[in-house]
Amino acid sequence: MADQPTAFERFIQGILPENPVYRQVLGMCPVLAISNSMKSAMTMAGAVLFVLLGANVVTSLIRNLLKPHLRIVVFTLTIAAFVTIADRFLAAYMYQMSKALGPYIPLIIVNCIIICRCEVCASKQSVYVAAADAVGQSIGYALALASIASVREILGTGMFFGTRVLPTAWPNLAVMILPPGAFIALGLLLASANWIQNRKAKSGPKAKPAH
Repeated sequence: MADQPTAFERFIQGILPENPVYRQVLGMCPVLAISNSMKSAMTMAGAVLFVLLGANVVTSLIRNLLKPHLRIVVFTLTIAAFVTIADRFLAAYMYQMSKALGPYIPLIIVNCIIICRCEVCASKQSVYVAAADAVGQSIGYALALASIASVREILGTGMFFGTRVLPTAWPNLAVMILPPGAFIALGLLLASANWIQNRKAKSGPKAKPAH
């Protein structure tokens, strides 16, 4: 459709303007649950990229065959197939990480971000656009997870990706790696993102006075 965003627009929008966490506030359960370390956060981001890309591409390929009353069922089954692959891969090759993430990999099946992109983009546009949308949204999701996990891991343990970055004498804020720390970090970062967005909107180009 001519009025639909292009592949490049879909890609760019997913990173910042329509960031799934900071702008759309979707898929927050795993964001809060597994963002206490960068390793788990980036593993989740990789799993979401794999599932979202696969689901978007398959949905786009069969978009002309979708029936309105069955589309959500088809989306869910498609997503479930890719989630199963990701879950079994982690269990086979990254067992400790698979145990650490627990049920949050299988819960990608009902992640609002993926179902939303299947409905909004993949079911209406070409495979190329759907793939660009998936990659853009996944990068945006990964950046959001990384920002939250960085704050929590550094302040909570003094480490980053398991490597100490703060002096050993620096006091660790243990609350940051606990559930309350997830809400604190998310609230501060979300408020910062909104503040920056509002500042940009206010400092935009002003209309020139008419002569």
